[in-house]
Amino acid sequence: MPDSLPVDPSRLKFGIGQPVPRNEDPLLLRGQGRYTDDLQLPGQLWCVMVRSPYAHGVLRGIDTSAAKEVPGVVAVFTGEDLQAAGYGTLRCTISLPGLTNIERPVLATDKVRFVGDPIAFVVAETKEAAKDGAEAVLPDIDPLPAVTEASAAAAPDAPQLYDHVPGNQVLDFHYGDAAKVAEAFSGAAHVTRLSLRNNRVVVCAMEPRSAIGVYDAEEGRYTLHVGSQGVFGLRNQMAGDLLKVPVEKLRILTGHVGGSFGMKASAYPEYLCLLHAAKVLGRPVKWTDERTGSFLSDQHGRDHEVNAELALDAEGRFLAVRLTSFANMGGYLATVGPLMGTLNFTRNVQSNYATPLIEVATRCLVTNTTPVSAYRGAGRPEGNYFMERLIETAAAEMGLDPIEMRRRNHIRPEQMPYAAASGSNYDGGEFSAVLEEAMRAADWEGYEARKAESTARGFLRGRGVGNFLECTAPPAKEMGGLRFGEDGSVTIVTGTLDYGQGHWTPFAQVLHQTLGIPFERIRLVQGDSDQLIAGGGTGGSKSLMASGAAIVEASALVVEKARAAAAHVLEAAVADIEFEPHAEGGARLSIAGTDRGIGLLELAQRLRQETHLPDGVPETLDVSHIFDQAPMAFPNGCHIAEVEIDPETGVTRIDRYVTVNDFGVIVNPLLVQGQAHGGIVQGIGQALMERTAYSEDGQLLSGSYSDYALPRAVDVPSFEFISHAVPAKTNPLGAKGCGEAGCAGSLPAVMNAVVDALSARGVTHIDMPATPETVWRALHAHA
Repeated sequence: MPDSLPVDPSRLKFGIGQPVPRNEDPLLLRGQGRYTDDLQLPGQLWCVMVRSPYAHGVLRGIDTSAAKEVPGVVAVFTGEDLQAAGYGTLRCTISLPGLTNIERPVLATDKVRFVGDPIAFVVAETKEAAKDGAEAVLPDIDPLPAVTEASAAAAPDAPQLYDHVPGNQVLDFHYGDAAKVAEAFSGAAHVTRLSLRNNRVVVCAMEPRSAIGVYDAEEGRYTLHVGSQGVFGLRNQMAGDLLKVPVEKLRILTGHVGGSFGMKASAYPEYLCLLHAAKVLGRPVKWTDERTGSFLSDQHGRDHEVNAELALDAEGRFLAVRLTSFANMGGYLATVGPLMGTLNFTRNVQSNYATPLIEVATRCLVTNTTPVSAYRGAGRPEGNYFMERLIETAAAEMGLDPIEMRRRNHIRPEQMPYAAASGSNYDGGEFSAVLEEAMRAADWEGYEARKAESTARGFLRGRGVGNFLECTAPPAKEMGGLRFGEDGSVTIVTGTLDYGQGHWTPFAQVLHQTLGIPFERIRLVQGDSDQLIAGGGTGGSKSLMASGAAIVEASALVVEKARAAAAHVLEAAVADIEFEPHAEGGARLSIAGTDRGIGLLELAQRLRQETHLPDGVPETLDVSHIFDQAPMAFPNGCHIAEVEIDPETGVTRIDRYVTVNDFGVIVNPLLVQGQAHGGIVQGIGQALMERTAYSEDGQLLSGSYSDYALPRAVDVPSFEFISHAVPAKTNPLGAKGCGEAGCAGSLPAVMNAVVDALSARGVTHIDMPATPETVWRALHAHA
């Protein structure tokens, strides 16, 4: 692995650090993107799922006779059909001591456990006929009492979802030295305690889930066209856990993806249903969800009830932090369902503070709700939110300046590398400097004048700080393939997958800088499992650290092969061949001290034309490389928000927003700012608007956009983005990841600002989402 990249990026129009527009934007803006629902295969049939209308009940039987008589219906399948075919089950794939796993059938056969639980599916010649057939399916379900809150599911008299899960508890997680933490709390000069709700959110991707199943009877091979976050991992899960076939018997193809945020990362019941029907019926079978189905069946995010505690000495230095939580898993265990409230709470509540002791105790329970899995940040924003709310509350209770409290507890640059109590090892960071820069950008000193002006107009003004640090996803192997085409193009092959981020452009910038390939000649292959030898998928803000590093290493291998090939072509010793990625006229290999040389792309063509090459001379410059792994990185920053609240209506308006971020080396500032903006807006949505509500019997009351509020352009301010880069030491690019950091800063910044504004009326805490009704009620409760 090279210690540094070969040229100053500031010299290159398309090099690292340049704000290059996304390559795919012209195609997408012209409406020429290819999403799964855009595909129409010859002879294709349509599938519609039949879902449980009850949150909990015994499934006595399913009458499909009327559905089969509907014109256009080809077949109706139930869970018994899938069981008879010998397929496997869905399950949690993370390993946690003491976890009671749940084997989820693709279609329910004994009980239903949430509204939307799939119990059958209808295949027909048209989508309309399939919908008519689905409405004619008559399930016989004996309803049972339901439970929707994790804490309520832990009660002795709560309805029990599974015989093998007593008390509905699948995991009792614990991290930390309880005795030492208890000693720190007993000896503390001050203890702050908060009851916090990390509200459940619906994952509102622009593109609903869609898939097409195909089966080739001659080859005995399946193909699944589906939106995903990584075809390599999804293929392994689908083939191994569900189809029970070797991985080479399944091909996953993903085109453009209209958002995911964690939700489309893993297998779903519908995907196996399509492949089974395609095999039985001998025709492709397509399914595209509608919004009602998406609200019910797409995995939800968040949903934790947390008691957070912070112990401090008399000067406001942190002694210990303790989280005691209930985590709602939903009706089944999703692929990474328990991760957020356990390991990711632990890693991220430390944030950028020198807290010597951490304890996290989380009870993970099943309830009669949609299963919960990863959602943008997946426990990282929450950990930071808990700590930042504790800090603001502690400072108010102790009469101390919350900014000075942060400074006093920040890990200092001279303490790096820092072994955190969370188990992470921070490689670097300038946390106090980032805070100071954010305060300057936010015009900290001018706040009182702005507050007075708001007061004069009858509004409450508040200011909030969201100091954050998040731990990116754990290391994973990643492919860095490079292919030299006959047309002079070079194709990057990667196992990460762009579902809106714009990977093509920054990956091309890295390759342009390392190999000097003309930017416009660089292509990207990412959504075909047949072309991959490894792939960690996209998630956990690690794509550039993994794929970028893979490209850097693959480039070094290309140079090694090119030097051997150039030595042959130029009739010189390999040791005398020099590579200049940005020589005049393009990347070039030359004999040292002479003007004799050959261009890199010309050399690739020469190798393709030669039929007899001596030993030691490569036949091609192509490389199929696996980047082993890089340790996680630690993006950090500070967000400062100012809000105005109308006390007459409870409406909160965000007036000013500044964010200073340490994302390490930034390959493309334009894309990074876009990622930060998206994360901030999703955090604002969770903080102020998005409320997932269930009735007592488990019906989803917020099951459409008529009842579930998303932020729109009018709801968010302009964002000031500033980079304070401290290059990471954990990967060759020095990058730290940015995709989820917006949420990590915006949740605490916005909620601290809301509480600050309401504090003028005696309110000391309010839970998310701070909707107008919630704010109005809090104000009137303290009137």
